[in-house]
Amino acid sequence: MHTVKRISQIRNYSALLGGLIYMTGDTIASMMISEFNVMRILGIFFIGCTLYAWEIQTYFRFIERKVSIYHGWKKASRKAMMASIYFNPLWITRHLCFIYLFSGRTSEISYSLFMTGLWAFIVNIPVSIIANYVIQNKIPLSFRFWSSAIFSGIMAIYYAMSSVWF
Repeated sequence: MHTVKRISQIRNYSALLGGLIYMTGDTIASMMISEFNVMRILGIFFIGCTLYAWEIQTYFRFIERKVSIYHGWKKASRKAMMASIYFNPLWITRHLCFIYLFSGRTSEISYSLFMTGLWAFIVNIPVSIIANYVIQNKIPLSFRFWSSAIFSGIMAIYYAMSSVWF
């Protein structure tokens, strides 16, 4: 019983820390492109603590189960590829939609965000594969969400800038 309570506390803390990391990365990005907005900050924090915390941790556990039959480089490469594919153009597009929604720019949500997400994904493939390899194979499962959130926080800067670049 004590172990279950401890795991629950770690997950709650993990979600809050993940939200803070996502918020920090996006705040830096928004300041870089002169789009600082308090509602955006709060919205990204909320999404990071709830939806992203739940789905990313769930997916990382799914990856562990799916690759458990493999060993060595097959296991390591599959884990990296599965994580890299998860953060695909649709995931990036959804993240950009959240940014626009929380920034009060709902009229700008359109198909063009998907094209931005697609280009951001394609250009980022080499970095994403390397980062996800490290996260999935060198970081214990209980810390992968935080590690992924840090990488995603850095990528939030890239995604925010990609809406300008692409």
